[in-house]
Amino acid sequence: MLTEQFTSTELDRSVWVPWYLPHWSSRAASAGTYEIRNGELRLSIPPDQPLWAEGVHETPLRVSGIQSANFSGPVGSTIGGQPFLDGQQVREEQPAFWGCTPLYGHIEIRARGVITPRSMVAFWLSGLEDEPSRSGEICVMEIFGTAPRGVGMGLHRFRDPRLTEDWSVVELPIDVSTFHTYAVDWRADSLSFTVDGQEVKRVGQAPSYPVQLEIAVFDFPDKGGPAVTPELIVSHVLVR
Repeated sequence: MLTEQFTSTELDRSVWVPWYLPHWSSRAASAGTYEIRNGELRLSIPPDQPLWAEGVHETPLRVSGIQSANFSGPVGSTIGGQPFLDGQQVREEQPAFWGCTPLYGHIEIRARGVITPRSMVAFWLSGLEDEPSRSGEICVMEIFGTAPRGVGMGLHRFRDPRLTEDWSVVELPIDVSTFHTYAVDWRADSLSFTVDGQEVKRVGQAPSYPVQLEIAVFDFPDKGGPAVTPELIVSHVLVR
């Protein structure tokens, strides 16, 4: 259970860590830009924020994100969640942290984004990968500035042989710059995705292991265009 309404001015470090996949980079290099004020988490990427995993990630990428769990094996091992290369090795060992790791239930975020054609906002639930096959991802919301009315959602199988890929972009008459509630009702055999309380996608399968919550805004410098500061503003996250 989680009712996160960002009532403090500090991130609740019993629930969240303020780094994006630090084991593939480092805590210092993966720290995002954020502030909490007036009951909102504001993730942003100012023009001078460094690249994430520079020299390792194939394309230049900048990220500001928080996640509700984290762990890795020792430096040089391949033990860690969400690798993006075959045989990827840990660069900075991370102690186990399990802040919020639900299994089934209703999970939602109320958020709005300020994005351009070179940025994206997202909320997703990733298998903890304490075993490599427990890697399925429930994508609740992924919106690119190139198609701001297309909400990506569904299931990514990744390294879970028990799952089948079922992800798509759902076109909706929404304005991403205003608040909307994106949610999933996760049961043992199904996923029901809703936007503002209305079901917009259903998947007839689901991961059967705990996940971590991840919230982030992304910037893709190689897409060109002005380095406008993208933002993801979150008013609440619920798990019940």
